[in-house]
Amino acid sequence: MSINAEDGARGTLVPGDRRPAPERFNRRIAAASLIGTLVEGNDFVLYGLAAALVFPHVFFPSLGETAGTVASLATLGVAFVARPFGSVLFGHFGDKYGRKATLVVTLLSMGVCTTLIGFVPPATQIGATAPICVIVLRVVQGISAGGEWAGSTLFVAEHAPREKRGLYAMFPQIGHALPTAFSSAVFLVIGLMMSESSFNSWGWRVPFVASSLLVGIGLYIRLKLDETPVFKREASRGVSKVPFLEAFKQQPWQIIRGAGVALTTFALTYLASSYLANYGTTVLGFSRTSVLAVTLIAGLVYALATAASALLSDRTGRRRMLGTAHIAGFAWVLVLFPIVNTRSFWAYVLALAVTYLIAGLNYGAVGAFLPEQFRTRYRQTATGISYNLTSVIGGGIVPLMAPIVIDLAGSSAFGILLAVICAIAALCTFSLRETRNVNLDEV
Repeated sequence: MSINAEDGARGTLVPGDRRPAPERFNRRIAAASLIGTLVEGNDFVLYGLAAALVFPHVFFPSLGETAGTVASLATLGVAFVARPFGSVLFGHFGDKYGRKATLVVTLLSMGVCTTLIGFVPPATQIGATAPICVIVLRVVQGISAGGEWAGSTLFVAEHAPREKRGLYAMFPQIGHALPTAFSSAVFLVIGLMMSESSFNSWGWRVPFVASSLLVGIGLYIRLKLDETPVFKREASRGVSKVPFLEAFKQQPWQIIRGAGVALTTFALTYLASSYLANYGTTVLGFSRTSVLAVTLIAGLVYALATAASALLSDRTGRRRMLGTAHIAGFAWVLVLFPIVNTRSFWAYVLALAVTYLIAGLNYGAVGAFLPEQFRTRYRQTATGISYNLTSVIGGGIVPLMAPIVIDLAGSSAFGILLAVICAIAALCTFSLRETRNVNLDEV
């Protein structure tokens, strides 16, 4: 027997039907999306924290404090530069052959690279080979991550009921938000259990190696999934031969403007998790333990704000939610560094908490909003390109520019630069259409 339309809408079963009810099925899809982006987010946040707190001493000891920090943060940016290429590669296969297969490959390759970073010897042992190994692994990790977010978000959005798309698209977004608190907690606990020298020598490696456990869980869940119904219907009519070319032929300006939708989130989160973490220890003089504890608290704020934004987007609309966060970000970054530079510990706590709050309010609605802008034939490719172009600017360039601009022109100048970025993000977002009531088959 099958599920009739009325019962299926309520998520119940017709007697004798052994298939899972739609609501239960959607929860399983949501969990699969969450675990994948949790692995990706964990990989990137772990690396960001290590790049700020440890890698200048481990992989760039001969460069000195400032140059070592810049070089370390540059390796963070390498992965973001690689992400758009990953979105094209995995988007091509996802739009031609389905979303599921790409999700398995991206999860596995990201996890393997993160684990291997934990085994790279320091520069004192193998010289320049050490940072070269890290850079190669970061490139592969970035390519994989470039396909992960779009695949995970589309997978859950294309399964979700239209009126609950924001709710279900919340789960991959939460997967990205939780690692800020999770990774900080892991580093904090490990740091408390050993001396500074032991942590810098081998303690930082433990979270990288242990991340393989998350990968195993994620693979187990993802291998049991079915393809999305939206993609199946589209594939029955024929798939795009070259999704990348078709996407830029049909919706070029939506792709470019879509790159601004999550710009405030990327700029604020990676500024906070990498540069401000380093700033807190090297300039403000706070201990590594204190900085990690503050980042843990701020990470919880980030996760809660992300969930609230996704849920509210189903009620108030995606564009309004996103635009409000961009405007709040514009105002906040102008006072961020004056607050931090008071050198008060509680001012530092406030600075990180509010920064992550605004980032989360922007991020939660992105998971539903971006996929709703593009046709199914090339949705994974177009969504991935937009999102990962954002990551290059906000996640790669902004943290790298922070120490350079602040050294040359001061923190106020950098605050103005961030404000301009938030303003551009707002303009891009408001130029796109509201989509919360759109049927994905009809885009």
